[in-house]
Amino acid sequence: MNGAVEAAHKNIKKILRKMIDKHRGWHEMFRYALPGYRTTVRTSTGATPYFLVYGTKTVIPAEVEIPSLRIIQEAELSNAEWVSKRIDQLTLIDEKRIVAVCHGQLYRQRMTRAFHKRVRARNFEVGQLVIKLIFPHQDEYKGKFAPNWEGPYMVRKVLSGGALVLSEMDGSVWPKPINSDVVKRYYV
Repeated sequence: MNGAVEAAHKNIKKILRKMIDKHRGWHEMFRYALPGYRTTVRTSTGATPYFLVYGTKTVIPAEVEIPSLRIIQEAELSNAEWVSKRIDQLTLIDEKRIVAVCHGQLYRQRMTRAFHKRVRARNFEVGQLVIKLIFPHQDEYKGKFAPNWEGPYMVRKVLSGGALVLSEMDGSVWPKPINSDVVKRYYV
């Protein structure tokens, strides 16, 4: 018996070493990781994915081998009692899902509030000079050692939602508005 346990430990260590060294053994450990993922409480919903799907807590294999109070109580129920208890649980599952949705909405509001605390308002006015960020996928991009900003440009119109209509210094207006996140004020 002791030799079998040692052999099992060696096999597990071998699999883990293989996973760590070559990143190829993830598929062998996936079946162990998935129940852990499904039974972990999510902050956004306040419940586990398993609970939201099945409406009951998970029975882990250790509870079957060494019965917990919950398992003992369910084992002592007759079939009719077990069925009625399960139907009661299933009728309450919609209520539990609604509670999870409400919890998710509150979580989203907290995240939004935390985000808006850190956001710095960027207000631009007509006639102000700005410079524009050059993205790597644009034609103006000349490599990683070239400047990241181009300009100056003049703000011709401020649109709702933070969009700006820019123009070149010679007065030619750009055909498309640009997001104010990719421009910053130009100081002469």
